[in-house]
Amino acid sequence: MSYRTLRLSVAEGVGSLILDNGGRFNTLHSACIAEIKAALKALEEDPAAVCIVLSGGEGESFAVGANIAEMKDFTPLDGLRFSELGQSLFAQMEEADKPIIGALNGITMGGGCDLALACDIRLASDRLKIAHPGAKLGIITGFGGTQKLPRQVGRNFAREIFMTSDVYDAAAALHMNLVDRVFPHAEFRSEVERFARRVAARPPAASAACGAPFTSPPPLSTC
Repeated sequence: MSYRTLRLSVAEGVGSLILDNGGRFNTLHSACIAEIKAALKALEEDPAAVCIVLSGGEGESFAVGANIAEMKDFTPLDGLRFSELGQSLFAQMEEADKPIIGALNGITMGGGCDLALACDIRLASDRLKIAHPGAKLGIITGFGGTQKLPRQVGRNFAREIFMTSDVYDAAAALHMNLVDRVFPHAEFRSEVERFARRVAARPPAASAACGAPFTSPPPLSTC
């Protein structure tokens, strides 16, 4: 299958999905989300790919969320369907047997932040700028970030991120547990590749088990 908004490759056990909308910023419009879903399915079914790296291309962004130009003419039903499309992508990512590493190479905003949260591990360039700026537009994310973000960074940080719409750098994101590792931008691609190859070198069944969603233990019985 050929793709218009991304590039797909597999090498040394690592499946690479690179978002590339052809401009400075990778917007998560409907066609892009549909292609990400198809590409992820292809990598999930490819035995040569033990883990998956999701990143932005050579532009300034990892992903900058929904395309407002596309959304401005949405009817309420269009908005519902678009939210469901995004949520289906993130559910697919979270249910995947293969570890998904988010390589946040630059600007990560709105739905792009939600996309990052759906990854198992988030590695960031020190050029990272991350935010959930919906409040500036009088909206909130429809992609499930209102549920995922508090679970990742805690309710207090999540409230701050949502309510202020502030943009955070890599150091702040690391402090809030929004990302797991930060690398200098000049070394970012090579460090991500090295990390991904380490993951890909492990037995696939073990990696799949490690990436399974964590659940709370059942409550103790009270007699």
